Amino acid sequence: MITPVLAPATVPPGIRVYAIGDVHGCLDQLDALHDAIKDDMTRRNLPKMGDSGTILVHLGDYIDRGPDSSGVIERLLAPFAVPPGVATPHVVNLMGNHEAMLLDALDGQRSSAEMWLANGGVASLQSWAVPPRTPPRKWAALIPPAHQAFLRGLALLHQVGGYVFVHAGLRPGTPIAEQTRHDMLWIREPFLSSEQALGAVVVHGHTPEEPYPVVRTNRIGLDTGAVLGGVLSCVVLEGDTMAFLQA
Repeated sequence: MITPVLAPATVPPGIRVYAIGDVHGCLDQLDALHDAIKDDMTRRNLPKMGDSGTILVHLGDYIDRGPDSSGVIERLLAPFAVPPGVATPHVVNLMGNHEAMLLDALDGQRSSAEMWLANGGVASLQSWAVPPRTPPRKWAALIPPAHQAFLRGLALLHQVGGYVFVHAGLRPGTPIAEQTRHDMLWIREPFLSSEQALGAVVVHGHTPEEPYPVVRTNRIGLDTGAVLGGVLSCVVLEGDTMAFLQA
């Protein structure tokens, strides 16, 4: 059981949001955290069986570095099965910079292929059983089409109430509607050290801040270094409260 505390923003009545940080091929931890979410949903939903306001957000970086990038995508492609009597959540999958690097490589950008390989892409290719030394121009023929379609269909940003969910963060001083794709996928500074209001409280991953999630008045950081030997973290947002699950 988790204990809620006061959150830096609010979500509308009847809505509950679960948001998960960077997975990086750590399928076992993702499965364990999904199970913890299902247990929490069962406990919370028993008195109100008709609740359909649950949202599950994955914040990107599903691939690279860890042991089973292919398995993580397969899991996210499958329906999120819930126990009997529990409402199925609306699942939102956001893009991370690692997915963006791979897509750029598949689109023929040689520099992106080199950057992706240097940042853990080799582990992803191994999980897809792509033979070593396969040139980038042949990757698309060896990575499952359904996985490529999943990656190309990822969103950049999602908003609920007083929160905005995005992989890396937002640029301070720029309205949410004017944020660039590059910043939403890659930014660290000046976002991480900024204390100014950002138009909404930003729930993000991208920058490991283990061993615990970081909570500020303007952001919640959920990358707790699962692939680095840390844990996979999830924030649970409901009303004006928040709580955390980890695996």
